[in-house]
Amino acid sequence: MFAIIGLVVVFGAIIGGYLMEKGPLEVLVQPAELVIIGGSAMGTLLIANPLPLVMKIFKSLIGILSGNKFTKDYYLESLKMLNDIFSFARKAGMAKLEEDVENPDKSAVFSKYPKLIKDHHLLHFVCDTLRTAVSGVVPPHDLDAMLENDIDVHHHEALAVAKALSTVSDALPGLGIVAAVLGVVITMGALGGPPEEIGHKVAAALVGTFLGILLSYGVVSPIAANIEKTIEAEGQFYQMLRAGLMAFARGMAPMISVEFARRATPHEMRPSFKNLEAACKGAKAA
Repeated sequence: MFAIIGLVVVFGAIIGGYLMEKGPLEVLVQPAELVIIGGSAMGTLLIANPLPLVMKIFKSLIGILSGNKFTKDYYLESLKMLNDIFSFARKAGMAKLEEDVENPDKSAVFSKYPKLIKDHHLLHFVCDTLRTAVSGVVPPHDLDAMLENDIDVHHHEALAVAKALSTVSDALPGLGIVAAVLGVVITMGALGGPPEEIGHKVAAALVGTFLGILLSYGVVSPIAANIEKTIEAEGQFYQMLRAGLMAFARGMAPMISVEFARRATPHEMRPSFKNLEAACKGAKAA
């Protein structure tokens, strides 16, 4: 939502300032220039990236509209889920937990958190870790290294989206110059005609440079930065899960394991100990 507000502010400030100087708005409407720049940018994206990554880019762009999901409530819900899983394993036994891990969609523990289990990567991360811990054949320090590698691989793959958009952002000013040069070529062909026509063609050529720079520094580059920050927030979230899961794998009590996870939560998202304790007790009562 804030990304949309930011885009509105960017375009509103530019167009508003232009109109304050009595600039004719219709001069900025140059569909041909937009086709040249936008089409070339899309082609650059397709040339530089494989199709699966291009699809991820468009999914990330759609995700920006919904905002960052890693809110304080999301963290609290995740901590409650970890507490329920650990408490269930302590009471019912690891063998019973293995049944739930193998079929999380049918699990009474996991089904209480439909919002979380919709995230397939989160579900697989938790279930695969518990499955490995239940097997008892992987020492805790090796399991920790496994989780660290998993997080690093996912983080590297996710960052490819931001890097791809940054590449397009770097190319846009040059593509704007290409559009402007083509406009100058057309202008040269119109020399000797009416001054008004030449002026219109020169303005169209300059709009090409304007659009290239605006789309680069005012749209695509900020969107890439937004996606990169979302990826960083996701990495912090999985570090929180890692801390809780590893504490439990080392034999800590459920609430102590959850406290490890709470302490690994970013400060602005971290619930207080009393809030978390009250939430966990409320979930148990329910």
